[in-house]
Amino acid sequence: MLVKLALRNILRQKIRTGMTLAAIMFGVISLVLAGGFVQDIFIQLGETIIHSQTGHLQLFKKDFLEKGTRYPERFLIDKPETIVPRIARYPEVDAVMGRVYFAGLINNGRRDLPIVGEGVEPDKEAKLGSFLKIVAGRQLQEKDTDGILLGQGVAQSLNAKPGDVLTLVLSAAEGAMNTQDFQVVGIFESFSKEFDAHAIRIPLTATHELLQTRGVNQIVVALHRTADTDKILAALNADFADSAFDLRSWRTLSDFYDKSVQLYEAQFGVLQIIILLMVLLSVTNSVNMSVFERQGEFGTMQALGNRRRDIVALIVIESTIVGFVGAVLGVLLGIVFALVISAIGIPMPPPPNANVGYTAFIRVVPSTLIGAFLIGFIATMLASLFPAFKVSRIPVVDALRQNV
Repeated sequence: MLVKLALRNILRQKIRTGMTLAAIMFGVISLVLAGGFVQDIFIQLGETIIHSQTGHLQLFKKDFLEKGTRYPERFLIDKPETIVPRIARYPEVDAVMGRVYFAGLINNGRRDLPIVGEGVEPDKEAKLGSFLKIVAGRQLQEKDTDGILLGQGVAQSLNAKPGDVLTLVLSAAEGAMNTQDFQVVGIFESFSKEFDAHAIRIPLTATHELLQTRGVNQIVVALHRTADTDKILAALNADFADSAFDLRSWRTLSDFYDKSVQLYEAQFGVLQIIILLMVLLSVTNSVNMSVFERQGEFGTMQALGNRRRDIVALIVIESTIVGFVGAVLGVLLGIVFALVISAIGIPMPPPPNANVGYTAFIRVVPSTLIGAFLIGFIATMLASLFPAFKVSRIPVVDALRQNV
């Protein structure tokens, strides 16, 4: 009977019900869109880092991250060809490639510039580096035995362009200084200005000749799907448990990504609290006005034998129904708006310390939809409690006077 009476009261007060629904739907839609936007930032930033720098997973000798920058020659994996097949046998793995890191100087005949270089397997790196934008020239290829790929900052500092010949000077593993001329085949732009200001890439074979070694510092793993990262990381950790190697995923390798996620999660958490309070205040005001306009109705109910808890239950049921309908409609409209906005795209400027802008989308994420629904629904239920208890405490005689 209370549910039936609650439905009648909701339909009877169409304007007030519509206002309450609008407040709930606005809050839920805002959460769906904001949450989807934040999730898109996480996904796009993660994919950019994976496909321009880190790959999905990296294997290297223990302590390489702490000490390898200064002494990369001390952390060489001597026989990478024995390790690559152990990793490549997993069906989720797309490619496995070696990298050698080195520091040195690059000279254009007029000035020297300190650089941080990578010796790479060009064809595999070109496939992995789908987010590495070539702004001039082309990608490095296996046939480019004396080819070099420059970061945009390096090219600007040296005033270099594709076709120019530069001299690379670096220290070999045994301490001897080696030099070799390289021809610029391309200039790249990643998401990080800092990286582009000092980074170069040359073929792995040329790196081995310059360093007089055949090892690699890292074995980089590219997967078919980023979602399989944790699964393959766990499998490889078990496979290499008794070895002297360390395995890391792209999340732990990128401090920038981790800090960005923390920042946006904190901002979205504040937004959720603000919207929760907004819905609470809007619905509380609407319910409060409604129940006090109906004091006479509640007084009549008590005079006919209904108890105070029946009054409270009636008001809470009405708000629960309105909250459920408003939250469902808000989620559905949020999905529609997200799809429409994503079809158009949101042009975004480059993030801090980045070179390239991007097109943002609104991701439809189940966890975000559920969170938005629960906030809208629970906020409406909570908003009805105070007015319900307050009106139920009014003496019957005072309540009945409202009918006169």
